[in-house]
Amino acid sequence: MALENKGLLIVLSGPSGSGKDTVLAELRKRDLNMKQSISMTTRPMRDGEVDGVDYWFTDVPTFEKNIEEGYFLEYVKYGDNYYGTPQKKIEELIEEGYNVFLKIEVEGAGNVRKAFPESVSVFIIPPSIEALKSRLKGRGTESEETYKKRLEIAQDELLRAKEYDYIVINDDLSKCADDICAIISAENSRCNKMIGLVDNMGNK
Repeated sequence: MALENKGLLIVLSGPSGSGKDTVLAELRKRDLNMKQSISMTTRPMRDGEVDGVDYWFTDVPTFEKNIEEGYFLEYVKYGDNYYGTPQKKIEELIEEGYNVFLKIEVEGAGNVRKAFPESVSVFIIPPSIEALKSRLKGRGTESEETYKKRLEIAQDELLRAKEYDYIVINDDLSKCADDICAIISAENSRCNKMIGLVDNMGNK
């Protein structure tokens, strides 16, 4: 069935340990006409990751060539690695009526909001700083030094939550997903999204 209205670009951010991937997995179970944007990165592929599923993995020269050619909606250099959002595929999916989710860190999210002001930005937070610390510690795969660095970055990112359109607490996974679904429903019912449908009805 053809989708009558354009979809949304939903920018999803949150500190490490907030549960972004788990929330996205839960959202995929809902009927959201949902697609997830896949970012490109120059960082090494981790165990279990799949090229074209988790990220598009590439090298620095190729990434920088893509920058020159205007391939990205936004890009950032985070540490020693580039991360970027391919623009054309997102625009195509939105035109087709899909709600496109873009999981991205705060610096890139700010760039997306500037380049694509009609996007909807959602910041996921844990219920408390203690819960965040517990989640980061619970991974058990990193050194104490790495844990402290991740916690420091997470605290800095939390300070930027106020830049987003919505803040959603991820305490109960199902409720967190419900809250994001409610945001999408409300955004899709905005007058500027529905006015074309109303005009068409009025002309019949």
